[in-house]
Amino acid sequence: MTVPTNLPAAPPTDEVIDIDAAWLSAALGAEVTNVSALRVGTGQMGQSWRLNVEWADTAISLPTSFVAKMAGGDPETRTLIADGYRGEFLWYTSISPTVDIRIPKCWYATITDDAVSFVLLLEDLAPSEPGEQLAGVTVPEAHVALREMAGLHGPRWADPSLLEIPALRPPSEEGSSFHAQIFAGAVPQFVAQFGEWMTADDIATLHELSTWMGDWLLSRRTGLTLIHGDFRPDNLMIAPSGSPITTLDWQTIGLGFAGRDLGYFLGLGLETELRRANERELVATYQEALSAHGVDITLDQCFDDYRLGTPQGPLVTVLGAVYATATPSDASNAMFSSMITRSCTAIRDLDPRSLV
Repeated sequence: MTVPTNLPAAPPTDEVIDIDAAWLSAALGAEVTNVSALRVGTGQMGQSWRLNVEWADTAISLPTSFVAKMAGGDPETRTLIADGYRGEFLWYTSISPTVDIRIPKCWYATITDDAVSFVLLLEDLAPSEPGEQLAGVTVPEAHVALREMAGLHGPRWADPSLLEIPALRPPSEEGSSFHAQIFAGAVPQFVAQFGEWMTADDIATLHELSTWMGDWLLSRRTGLTLIHGDFRPDNLMIAPSGSPITTLDWQTIGLGFAGRDLGYFLGLGLETELRRANERELVATYQEALSAHGVDITLDQCFDDYRLGTPQGPLVTVLGAVYATATPSDASNAMFSSMITRSCTAIRDLDPRSLV
């Protein structure tokens, strides 16, 4: 299905109240008589609402509920993350059909030229529920999720045509230096906010990482592929049986080293002892699925990629917490605290610096 985009009758909005019956009728091409909205999720960079819809034609073969994903926060802050909004719009409208990962169907997408406002009307995946960062995924769920991850990475592994997509910037010295500086500058603020929940070892790991983050960002510049960038439990919709799993939140879609997703997910998506006990078997599941997509890679190579990818955890956690548009809450504090403690522990366990 081709996703309708930028229809003049349904411009993007920043307020869910503007998504009324007339707006939806124009966006979806069928008359809506009534709509109600309920906030869902705890997005740090945007907002999501479940829309319950009543159709004029009760026999219409369209869903009666959707999830509307929109920009969030004040306009000035949103300018800092506009590339993320643009990337997610691009993902749903043009990139996703080229890979093999389960995502929600997108019924409509629109975005402003400056990318600070957008709306996606997505499939409501109920009764699936998002994973929980604090609890982490189970080992069986992790195996399912890793097969999905391989379906993202494998089909376009080392695909040179990805370099032709302007929004997917490959690693560069300029970009890596910029992000390393931003990370180093954000670490003290992060520690001030979350240090009470971190061990002394975690704080030391974080400060040490800030001294070699730039080198890490440039450590693997070949064999690039599409990466999610924030592949963790809260961004996975898990069916009651544990399968299937559907991946959400594509604002961090990028072109990079696949191990960043692998090290990130395993490093902070499972409780530490579960990760330690099962990481070899979990990486083997990923390697087998990747091989099925035609990627020539051994288990040992995959395991080293996993090790090398673990700094993605602190990178996303620190920048996500410091630059989030959402107001901090007990839930977000607990989420970021679990992410940083698990990922710093993974770095100490797996020594990625020795591979840089």
